[in-house]
Amino acid sequence: MNANEVCTSIVNITSYLIRMGISDSQNYPRVVEDHQRRYVNYSGFSDISKTLRNIEYSEVYKFLDESKQFNFKLIDGALIHLLYTFDKKGAFIKQRLCYFPAPNYESFQNDPQTYLDESNIYADIVSKSILPVPIRVDYAPGDAVDIVHPASHMTLGQYKNCRIPINSPLCPVTFIKFVLSSFYSTAFFEFDCNLKHFIYPSTIKPLEKNMLHLSIE
Repeated sequence: MNANEVCTSIVNITSYLIRMGISDSQNYPRVVEDHQRRYVNYSGFSDISKTLRNIEYSEVYKFLDESKQFNFKLIDGALIHLLYTFDKKGAFIKQRLCYFPAPNYESFQNDPQTYLDESNIYADIVSKSILPVPIRVDYAPGDAVDIVHPASHMTLGQYKNCRIPINSPLCPVTFIKFVLSSFYSTAFFEFDCNLKHFIYPSTIKPLEKNMLHLSIE
């Protein structure tokens, strides 16, 4: 997928989430470039990742929410980022895909009828036992070190050295389907998701295949 194809895919995802009634707010994707690279981000995007290091998760979430740094804000407050980078020749060189669940469910507590409709399709997100865990998927082959820093990996809970190998980068549809089917499955399976996904070539190393890893075929 090139930059324009990724952007189109995210536009289709945006329409799907709105149709599902699960996106509360959204910033539409765009392709921008400088003298070296092309970026797929979103309207109003600002790269503030370095300024949010070593800060409590609740403060990170609050900043992202208040400054509208997200592709989508879901109805339970979760924020999603879909960021891709290409070089000027079109080579895919980086991605950052993030799921930032709300630290609490204040929006639900203030207006529970928004969620508890007759079909109860949002039942997954209102349980009091839920522990919000942020998820990030990175692809950065330029930083790759076998096992220590797989080219494509998933990080759970903002842990610095949590890098679960993935056999390849993820297209936007694959990541969104993972989030929806895992955390909003009642709503996800209530709607027909006919979004087409793309499989990138494998980037996982032989030693990483011998570890617990994630795979998409």
